[in-house]
Amino acid sequence: MLATSSRKLLGASGLYKKALLLLVVLILGSCGVSNVVIVGDFPTPNISKLPLTVAVYYDPALMEFAYMEYSETGREEINIESGLSHVQLFNTILPAMFDRVIRIESMDDAAASGADAVFAPLIEEFQLALPAKTKLDVFEVWIKYNMRLLTAEGDYIADWVLTSYGKTPVESFRSTESAINAAAVVALRDLASSFSLSFSQVPEVRDWLDNI
Repeated sequence: MLATSSRKLLGASGLYKKALLLLVVLILGSCGVSNVVIVGDFPTPNISKLPLTVAVYYDPALMEFAYMEYSETGREEINIESGLSHVQLFNTILPAMFDRVIRIESMDDAAASGADAVFAPLIEEFQLALPAKTKLDVFEVWIKYNMRLLTAEGDYIADWVLTSYGKTPVESFRSTESAINAAAVVALRDLASSFSLSFSQVPEVRDWLDNI
């Protein structure tokens, strides 16, 4: 009886140790993921406004956009949340580009908004380059956008791609997280400049402007 009880105790102890080890591994794995929420300030572009009323629709895919960087072994390493910073950016530059800007919660609201057009941006791709992987002394961020301009009825006026780029030197920041944030903010400011200055030069947009 004593031998049987001892074996049971040893078996239970072994299971406990295995469960404890698994818990430690899970905790260590979760602690290994750094979370970066992009935060920055975006200057208002100094450009002439177009005499238009534009509705802007932020798709949930844009507002909730996040990018996960993986280690060379495939482990989740850095989670970058940039969706709200894009909303902040467009909320800054669009009122400088158009006489009136209206935010709508869905495309179904467009027809009743009285807008001349609806702007609906999306992020197609996000790339991050870390010094530890590139062997360069800079953090780099690339973002690819799908810019969409539609009628209030939902028909396409223009659909074009814009890319932005930002980098920051390693020695400028104490942490990887702050350096990534800075590089992303530079990329967003690059977008603000290129989008506001090139909007009227997009062929489909230019043709539309000539006919309204």
